[in-house]
Amino acid sequence: MILNEKIKASEVHLTGTGGEDLGIVPTAEALAMARKLKVDLVCTSLMSSPPPAKLIRAGAAKQEALQARKREQPAKLKEIRLTPRIETHDLETKRLQAERLLKSGDAVQLVVKIQGKEGPLAREVLQSLIHDLKPSGRPATGIQLSGKQASVRLDPL
Repeated sequence: MILNEKIKASEVHLTGTGGEDLGIVPTAEALAMARKLKVDLVCTSLMSSPPPAKLIRAGAAKQEALQARKREQPAKLKEIRLTPRIETHDLETKRLQAERLLKSGDAVQLVVKIQGKEGPLAREVLQSLIHDLKPSGRPATGIQLSGKQASVRLDPL
């Protein structure tokens, strides 16, 4: 992304602040228009001739680039550990934590540590959490009971 005076092309294919196509314009004229409207002239790609450029309000170009970079990154997997005999308040806290992670775009692995014959209890805890988190995420895997833990992975919507 190239801003304002750093654009070296002699002319650009200009898009206005409202998304309207202004056609091919000399770069000097596009810069003058940007100054007059108190916005930035942003060249989005140098691969075409003339390069496409947009008039974007000051500072929004950097935010747009930051959001594009964020969308490119893969979702991180965060793990939340629980016990089968968890108190209701603690369960609510873990649910809120998982909801916050899912809304931020991260996947969540819910893990319940099992001792002895706590398998059915762990399954119930996970099923209730999956049901409560339905608006924020969907299960990527079923509930898996293996050895000393039960787990399920939730992906964001």
